[in-house]
Amino acid sequence: MDILLKLFLVFWKIGTFAFGGGMAMLPLIEREVVTNYHWISKETFIDIIGISQMTPGPIAINSATFVGFTSAGVIGSIAATSGVVLTSFILVSILHHFVSKFKDSKLLKASLLGMRPAIIALIFSVFIKLSYTSYSDISGLIIASISLFLLFKKAHPILVILISATLGIILY
Repeated sequence: MDILLKLFLVFWKIGTFAFGGGMAMLPLIEREVVTNYHWISKETFIDIIGISQMTPGPIAINSATFVGFTSAGVIGSIAATSGVVLTSFILVSILHHFVSKFKDSKLLKASLLGMRPAIIALIFSVFIKLSYTSYSDISGLIIASISLFLLFKKAHPILVILISATLGIILY
């Protein structure tokens, strides 16, 4: 199958079946692009997550764009990004007219409340998986500890990223 079609279909599947936003999509993205298709390495996947967090836009779109570009250039990034947003675009376009009618629905509110713990579990599973690669030495643990401390002290995330990058340059 052509790489462009594969990119589109893989990211269409991710965009269609992963709920809860970009962070909740990460396990599916990792499985497809790292494990199943070997388009990128696990280390590159971790770098993509970092870059996607620092650049404007949703992590899923940024990840799709980066993986597509890495695999097949500009056209690959267009194919992957189109795939990841297609289902959401169609659903939002169709459901736009019904949102006001169901916004106070107890059933809808209850189902969304029920999904929250699953979404947190998905995010936590990515954290655990990526921890093995990211915290492979004492320097990674030091940077993570300092970053966590700063975030709990309400430091701005951009400041934390800049401090972490500086510590990475110093410690590595």
